[in-house]
Amino acid sequence: MGDGQKADGARIAVFDVGKTNIKLSAMTLDGVLVESLSVHNEVRPGPPWRQHDLNGITDWLFGSLATLCRHHPLEKVVGTGHGSAGVLVNADPDETCALPMIDYEQDLPPAIREGYAPLSGDFFDRGSAIMLKAAHQARQLYWMQQVDPERVAQARWYLGLPQYWAWRLSGVPSAETTVLSAQSHLWNNVRKQWAPIVAGQGWQRLMPPFHPAWERLGPIRQDLARRHGIPEELSVLTGGHDSSLNLYRYQAAGMRDACVISTGTWIVGMCAATPLDQLDENRGMVLNSDVTGRPVGGVLTMGGREFSHVAGQGQEGTAADAALVSLLIERGTFALPSFGDDDGLFPGSAGLGRFGGPPAETPAERKALAVLYAALLTVECIDALNENGLVALDGTFLRDPLYATLVAALRPNAETVYNLDSYGTASGAALLGEHETRDTPAPIAVSLPTAFAGDREALAAYAQRWRDLAKRNNLQQRKTSKGTIDD
Repeated sequence: MGDGQKADGARIAVFDVGKTNIKLSAMTLDGVLVESLSVHNEVRPGPPWRQHDLNGITDWLFGSLATLCRHHPLEKVVGTGHGSAGVLVNADPDETCALPMIDYEQDLPPAIREGYAPLSGDFFDRGSAIMLKAAHQARQLYWMQQVDPERVAQARWYLGLPQYWAWRLSGVPSAETTVLSAQSHLWNNVRKQWAPIVAGQGWQRLMPPFHPAWERLGPIRQDLARRHGIPEELSVLTGGHDSSLNLYRYQAAGMRDACVISTGTWIVGMCAATPLDQLDENRGMVLNSDVTGRPVGGVLTMGGREFSHVAGQGQEGTAADAALVSLLIERGTFALPSFGDDDGLFPGSAGLGRFGGPPAETPAERKALAVLYAALLTVECIDALNENGLVALDGTFLRDPLYATLVAALRPNAETVYNLDSYGTASGAALLGEHETRDTPAPIAVSLPTAFAGDREALAAYAQRWRDLAKRNNLQQRKTSKGTIDD
């Protein structure tokens, strides 16, 4: 749509801050994308640490929001983003932050890593194991406090990423359960209380009051609206964690207890029906929250990077060949975790990934092996969540039709569906706009995977063999150099 054109019906703007890219989208209130603008999320080298360019994002956001308001009848704006970011701010939303926002892939000084660990509490205080690099809002704030205690003492709020942007737009500070439960290490969502590190480090004064993700914090700040030509009646919602809002899309559609598996750089599994006593932080399992505050079991593994290691170059955009998958199964060719620097579901496996059996020699065979490997990792995530019921797949892995087919075939006694929308997080965020007034399930397009044409018994036997090899792979690798496992 060009300037001056108006779409029929109310719209909501969704500001989605990813690690690599940032999007501002006009959505319908039932979660359909109408128009989207995007920009690269730049990271600068520092000092004192690698940091995101919040000033640059601010200029882009306000200008882009004004543009979308000219194109569409926007009534509300809501933010979403990852949980590994906290922003320390002073009292004035027009000021620069008290200290730069830390890039969560920044390496930590040893003193910060070692000093933080004993302060981090138990599993429910953290919601995860202590993860790599500068993940966790609590650890970032601890680092800030060690580097510049004066600025931390003078600061007013410490805000999760979606709430930072809500504050910049509305002037109202807020905390929100899905963001804080996304491994911030600040909030114990089982006990509904701040983690011990908050009182221990004297951070209570930095923690803002809680607001639900769907709550209207207020209108956009009047001076901001006038400065940028944005309608003054635009409402600002609290916003929430990206994966939790993708889960909310399914919950709003009536799939309350579905296990949702989203794929991209990470395979992210979330399931509200997972018993909390089955969460194992040593197997990539985490504790999240849905928008109502209900604890949600989760699992994380860097499936996208694993996929790239196995597939190699040259097969982007080509579909895996089902006949080659059957050939790989028949001859016993395996990819065994983990090729990246994350253990995922196999403790001690980081960096020890390798191939077993006769090698996949051609690019097409490597692509087929990568899709098979991704399906096996996905089913491992589902099993870890103790999910024998409905599973919904979404994300980038679904670009290859064989992925959903293999996942469904690997769990023959349970239902598997998939969703091809590429904007699930934005859709879930948009649905917050009618959270309190929706009286029928939100629409969602899910499909059943095509039936697997190969030998199902052979596939099941292959999966069991893969599991056995994967569990012992890291032990064997400690004793031998990288190479091929003799089967």
